[in-house]
Amino acid sequence: MKTSLHNYQQGQWETHEKSDGFDNDNAQLVLCFSSKQALLEIPVYDLLKRRFPSAMIAMCSTAGEIYHTSVSDEGFTVAALEFSSTKLQSQQVYIKDYADSFDAGKALINKFDQKGLAYVLVLSDGRYVNGSELVRGINAVTEDKILVTGGLAGDGDRFESTLVGLNANPEEGLIVGIGFYGDKLKVEHGSKGGWEMFGLERLVTRSKDNVLYEFDGKNALELYKKYLGPDAEALPGSALLYPLAVTLPGNSEPVVRTILAIDDEKGSMTFAGDIPEGTKVRFMRANFDKLTSAASDAAMQSQSGGKVAPSFSLLISCVGRKLVLGSRTEDEVEAVDEIYGHQTLLSGFYSYGEISPLVKGQGCQLHNQTMTITTFHEME
Repeated sequence: MKTSLHNYQQGQWETHEKSDGFDNDNAQLVLCFSSKQALLEIPVYDLLKRRFPSAMIAMCSTAGEIYHTSVSDEGFTVAALEFSSTKLQSQQVYIKDYADSFDAGKALINKFDQKGLAYVLVLSDGRYVNGSELVRGINAVTEDKILVTGGLAGDGDRFESTLVGLNANPEEGLIVGIGFYGDKLKVEHGSKGGWEMFGLERLVTRSKDNVLYEFDGKNALELYKKYLGPDAEALPGSALLYPLAVTLPGNSEPVVRTILAIDDEKGSMTFAGDIPEGTKVRFMRANFDKLTSAASDAAMQSQSGGKVAPSFSLLISCVGRKLVLGSRTEDEVEAVDEIYGHQTLLSGFYSYGEISPLVKGQGCQLHNQTMTITTFHEME
């Protein structure tokens, strides 16, 4: 397996100095992460097709692009991969063609040839797709037997619309899957948050899908504002700094949920994933050092005791972490690089939701506010 990283800024290509030297014509998979503005203003797909003529090209808009240990908000970054024995297959579905995100998730996985399918990378629209339902649909087909990771496309901190593309110009409402086949490719994963929980555990007593109305029979938004104190005046923007830890029924470990919007009239909060009634939740807040430490933990988790550094590591972190870390955003990416001994090429993006199993061997989950890592190493 060979990997090369490329960055496109202000009309100029740059190839990372640690890239494996291989002919662009031999690239089999190209992953492109770009600002939405660049995707709208630059013929990104045409540029990629000319540079990597034989590759499968998948792309999505972001809330920030990761180019090894650098993070940017302009232009686009590219990871080009060449495999020696791993086979690839791509599929896509449009959310508008299905009753809901659950059905779209099922349909996406069912499109793949299941024989020999070892892993699926999912890049999904982040505006019109309910990430919780998407992964539930995926798990209904995989039955925990196929590893699935990925993320929801982003649009900076605007949450207006996102773009995803597969071998064509990117569009709204698209969900893309890349299937990996064969027994030589070793894919591992890790996902950690690093947020501090505070306050009492609360029971969700009234909700509908991803809209929350009541904790413990009380208005959830009023209670949330009380805990935020002065930061409540900056809602909904400040909500990214105070996500919820959500323990879903049947799970022992909590997942993190980001608040996307509030409705003062209805007293409700809308989240990036479902908050079922009967769920237990706790408030969370940012801790700079813990966020960076969690990125290191995710990297260690993704190695699973392996002695060989992975060839490529895909980093999908949350827009909320980027807003909290600010000028220190690159700290968490550098922390990952440190764990791999500076031997692994890194690429990825800041997202509206991360997809990865919570526990190894189980189905994928939707996460918010995490650093989620997928590593790739092809054995000889």
